[in-house]
Amino acid sequence: MNHHHQSQRTVEINTRLVTTGVVVTAAGAAVACAGMAIAASAVIAAGRRLIRDMDVPPAQQAAMKWRQAKEASRAGVQAWQSTSDARG
Repeated sequence: MNHHHQSQRTVEINTRLVTTGVVVTAAGAAVACAGMAIAASAVIAAGRRLIRDMDVPPAQQAAMKWRQAKEASRAGVQAWQSTSDARG
């Protein structure tokens, strides 16, 4: 009778080291989240100050630019029509 013995290998994991790694990773993630929150707060505050200090509010600027674009478009169409009428 031939008996084949299969050796079973076990992996030994240092659970203390794994736990330490998890704790350090969690602490790093918490610090990173705090840093992102602080940076976002600073950017939002700067944006609010910028808008507050504007001479012309953004909505009014957008309305003026829209009117300018419409007038420029109308002028372009008229110029194109007058050029094509002169040729034709």
